[in-house]
Amino acid sequence: MDCPRADSGPGQTEHKPKVVEVLRAGLDVWRTRHRPSPEQARYLGDLDRCRTAALGGHLYVCDQCHAELPVYNGCRNRHCPNCQALAQNEWIEQRRQVLLPVGHHHVVFTFPAQLRPLARRHPERLYRLLFDAAAETLSRLAEEALGVRLGITAVLHTWKRDLGFHPHLHCIVTGGGLSLDGASWLPRPRFLFPAKRMKAVFRAAVLAHLHRLQAASQLGLSHDQWVALLRSLPQKRKWVIFTERPFGRSTHVLEYLGRYTHRVAISNSRIVSAAQGMVSFTTRVGKVATLPAHVFLDRFLIHILPFRFRKIRHYGLYAPGAARLLREKARRLLGPGDLVAETPDATRTVEPEPVEPDPADETVEDLLARLNRHAPRRCAHCGVEGTLRYALTLDRVSARRCRPPPS
Repeated sequence: MDCPRADSGPGQTEHKPKVVEVLRAGLDVWRTRHRPSPEQARYLGDLDRCRTAALGGHLYVCDQCHAELPVYNGCRNRHCPNCQALAQNEWIEQRRQVLLPVGHHHVVFTFPAQLRPLARRHPERLYRLLFDAAAETLSRLAEEALGVRLGITAVLHTWKRDLGFHPHLHCIVTGGGLSLDGASWLPRPRFLFPAKRMKAVFRAAVLAHLHRLQAASQLGLSHDQWVALLRSLPQKRKWVIFTERPFGRSTHVLEYLGRYTHRVAISNSRIVSAAQGMVSFTTRVGKVATLPAHVFLDRFLIHILPFRFRKIRHYGLYAPGAARLLREKARRLLGPGDLVAETPDATRTVEPEPVEPDPADETVEDLLARLNRHAPRRCAHCGVEGTLRYALTLDRVSARRCRPPPS
């Protein structure tokens, strides 16, 4: 399926550079200074072809002014800023059927700075370690403190606002869980676990996994380097774990988590300007960073994930497979309502979400319109919404440039 395209109409203001354009601008200089990894080379190849005639596409014709508009296919690379909007919305639609109707906590697990160089050298092993340690921390504390199974969805991010390397995990955790015997649902509406206890368990889990990797000679560290690394790690009270009060409704969780699932290191809205080989982008409110285009590309590429590495994972009641039976049991105990737990006595039932249309009856244009909440395409010449109709498919050889409307 094509990437959604937002074409501009008459009266468009000055063109604002997009992330893909900035990346392409720095590509030639970057290639003279660096040798890409296999994953980076794969993405750079997709970057060159994304939404160009090289991938073919579809031709649309405007009923109003008869202009022809080719809409070229996207590369569908998960790191491509062009190709994530529709994938994100499709993911949200799928998770809507799985999410339990309870409030959810937001928990962020972060690697200490001393482990980031190791994560750069062995990204797949260290990222997997981060997932495993976070899931073990939450599951262990849930069994110890509450005697329940939680539902956990974890999303990996590796960047800071300035595109620096900063691996961390965003976890959405059910505000309560199914008892181990499966007989009842035990709520946890406002408070998950003590921060000090979470830090201690998380630190112990990370160290246990590191010891196993070092014993298997998978970290590439000598004995002296290994000892120096252990001594440099902070004490448990200085490990960073961020927790946030529960979201009011499960639909709020989807809206919030959807912003994290398919996000790449930087969005188009943060690009301020790109001219004369320099790129300016916002970092914090009122702050702007400026980098050479090839340095910007270099910082972006360090966040390319290992091939086929899953950046979104589910645990406990949200795990795939056999957990479906436990999740359905929890759903029966909770009932059809969507619980709100903003305050201790604010638990109430709200009306269920409206029924979505049957996907089997939808066209591609209908799907785009429903997911994006607006008409899928607008004529670039007359600016009228909803007048473009599909005319024909453009293969990779016959894709043509846009022809102006007849005089």
